[in-house]
Amino acid sequence: MRSVTTQTGFRLAIVIGVLLMTVFAVMNAQLPVTLPHDTGQTIAPVFDGWEPNGDGTFSLYFGYMNRNYKEELDIPVGPDNHLEPGNADRGQPTHFLTRRTKKAFRVVVPKNFGDQKLTWSLSIHGHTETVPGSLRPQYQINTVRDEEDGNTPPVVTVGSDQTVKSHTAVTLSVGVTDDGLPKRRDGSTRVTVEWRKFRGPGPVTFNPPQQTVKDGGASTTATFVEPGTYMIQASVNDGSEAGTFCCWTNVQMRVLVQ
Repeated sequence: MRSVTTQTGFRLAIVIGVLLMTVFAVMNAQLPVTLPHDTGQTIAPVFDGWEPNGDGTFSLYFGYMNRNYKEELDIPVGPDNHLEPGNADRGQPTHFLTRRTKKAFRVVVPKNFGDQKLTWSLSIHGHTETVPGSLRPQYQINTVRDEEDGNTPPVVTVGSDQTVKSHTAVTLSVGVTDDGLPKRRDGSTRVTVEWRKFRGPGPVTFNPPQQTVKDGGASTTATFVEPGTYMIQASVNDGSEAGTFCCWTNVQMRVLVQ
């Protein structure tokens, strides 16, 4: 009797196991699978938030998410890269780095902006995405001071516009003053600069593309292949947490390539 009961239980366990495997197989077949792509993906504009300015105006901050892991994309200002209503060109990037870039640019709106919206539209690979920026209270951010440790963004200065010939390296420099926060575990501080192409018709090579600020400044050499007007962005970060909107400073410099 005990042997029959054991055999019956064993068969029942096998049946249940087969049923569970079938259910899991069906569920997995129905779940969408999202794979990372190096190229061929789209860009999502992102509204990062707003903050009041001292003169009563407001700053709307926009960033983006380039879904590609390797492909950097160029979208000139126009039907495929514009803000509305009003002027389509509000200083947005036309060159998009891979993955997430926060606070890529800001738009200052007047005191009476109220409940209006400013919408950024991007179109690439036949796909269009838009994002509205507004002064809704839940979107207010603080970019000027970290409330936990009192850290403030680095103060950055840049030189005047430059004119160079194509295939010629030009030196780009920034001066940096920092408040010495946040402190690392060993008590030291570290401020870095990342050099980026922000606008321009052709590729730009930086040497180095990223570096540590020393003696109050940093310099890189940039080489341009195609003639045209370029905007280069230097993003200066003092080691703030990636999840915050403080404290780093983006500055731009113009280079005319003949």
